[in-house]
Amino acid sequence: MKRKLLIFSIVLCFVVSLAGCATNTTHENTKKGAGIGALVGAVSGAIIGYQNDHSGGALRGALIGGAAGGALGAGAGAYMDKQQTEFEQELANERAQHQIEIERQQNEILKLTMSSEVSFDFNSATLKSTFQSPLNKIADIMSRYPQTQIVVVGHTDNVGSDQYNLDLSLRRANAVADYLIMRGVSTSRLGTEGRGEIEPISSNETVTGRAQNRRVEIFVVPNKNAGQY
Repeated sequence: MKRKLLIFSIVLCFVVSLAGCATNTTHENTKKGAGIGALVGAVSGAIIGYQNDHSGGALRGALIGGAAGGALGAGAGAYMDKQQTEFEQELANERAQHQIEIERQQNEILKLTMSSEVSFDFNSATLKSTFQSPLNKIADIMSRYPQTQIVVVGHTDNVGSDQYNLDLSLRRANAVADYLIMRGVSTSRLGTEGRGEIEPISSNETVTGRAQNRRVEIFVVPNKNAGQY
């Protein structure tokens, strides 16, 4: 049963009050819902300035209070450097085939973007078998760097109704989070969000553009203890 994440909604509505509160905050899994609560607690007082990626998503837009960089320890940058290097090395083949992109964003946040070519078939929330190998690598690295929180965000093209695409994108994000949990990533570190069709990165007027819009993003967010030993 889908549950409204009330506290999370309040935080997000406050942050994006000027733009309105239209983001999807329902979740089909209570444990992963608790994970979002942990994420809010861990990075509260932090603006998660994921953008300049032009998306403006509420979850990635902010979690109130002051710059996240100001709340991070001096070793956070080196901690995330090492993690980024491992992602880049382990996922080199997928990156070469343009199946996965890895970006460093503001406040030491890492963003991993998985294309539909490797992640999900059209109109499906079932992980492709080809998606399991890169997710195994991602989960193993995440387990070695526990001082981070993880947000999985699903996106779709514009085929179908707005509500259907919103639900589909959330189911895809949940499927990825479930797999990471199965591979040993702590539930308390994970949050999910479905964005449906509202944040395209390409034109939905072409087959190629729609395929690019069908994607999953994983944001790896350092917490205040990152880099402290």
